[in-house]
Amino acid sequence: MQVGGLGRYFIEAASLEEVIQAWEFARSKQLPLFVLGGGSNLLVADSGWPGMVLKVAIPGIKETPRPDDVLFEAGAGEQWDRFVSHAVIVGCAGVECLSGIPGSVGGTPVQNVGAYGQEVSQTIESVRAVDRERGKICDFSRTECEFGYRSSRFNGRERDRYIVVQVSFALRKNGVPRVEYADLQRYFSGRSTPPTLAETREAVRHIRARKGMLLIPGDSDCRSAGSFFKNPVLSDSEFGELAARATARGLEIPSYPGLAAQRKVSAAWLVEHSGFSKGYRQGHAGISSKHALALVNLGGASASEVIALKDEIQRRVEELWGVRLQPEPVLVGF
Repeated sequence: MQVGGLGRYFIEAASLEEVIQAWEFARSKQLPLFVLGGGSNLLVADSGWPGMVLKVAIPGIKETPRPDDVLFEAGAGEQWDRFVSHAVIVGCAGVECLSGIPGSVGGTPVQNVGAYGQEVSQTIESVRAVDRERGKICDFSRTECEFGYRSSRFNGRERDRYIVVQVSFALRKNGVPRVEYADLQRYFSGRSTPPTLAETREAVRHIRARKGMLLIPGDSDCRSAGSFFKNPVLSDSEFGELAARATARGLEIPSYPGLAAQRKVSAAWLVEHSGFSKGYRQGHAGISSKHALALVNLGGASASEVIALKDEIQRRVEELWGVRLQPEPVLVGF
């Protein structure tokens, strides 16, 4: 977002050994430690970070063919979109719909990154991490990661305990792309042949670019942290109350099945139907002209301006619809 203050110390760790050394240094000096991935999903306070910032930059992608799939072991510092591109080039399916998402591999299991009908939890086999309480290396199976909608044990009950250093993915060799999301189906409508993995990847990147969700130098809509609010997942009773409010206003809530006995609701719809249209601005901060969920730095914005806009949107949505929107980016230093 190009806002926020400085960190007091910074280290870029390109190996597991350097990650552990950085952790030991921060612990010995009693410094608060913030673990940085690609930096694409952050909002840093104007006052910055008083301790050490550890950027995990461990590279590498190792492939191991197996009877039913291919195991990819990727360093946490690998660029996520580079990993997706590599998987598509070698003909492995499972992450093609996650093309164009900025950030690093290590950040994906923390938030259970997902888009266009895919989530990393569908293909992650294991996660290797350093335990910040003991300095020990731990391996977690997919089940042990406790994945949920935009959540995991790493940002849930054990938030800030682990430093992810490697993620293993089980991808399908010669698999077919997943084209279940409405935007993708519209993109390929009228075709007589199914799209390839490569075509699906390019379609996703095209759709993301159209929504300002692809990093393009010089585009002010790209000075964002992506979607700033999570899509609310409501119980049947909560959804019923929301639907009644919509009906009273002559509107219908767009929704799709979420977890068992729950419904996932479009946060973008709630924002736009609360008086915040695309292109809305408040000082130097605003809403993307292409995507109602992206809060953007229009040029010279402070973190406090972004937070003020976030607060106003949350307040208005809750006032009108009875739903409290939850921020998606990590808030650092607040």
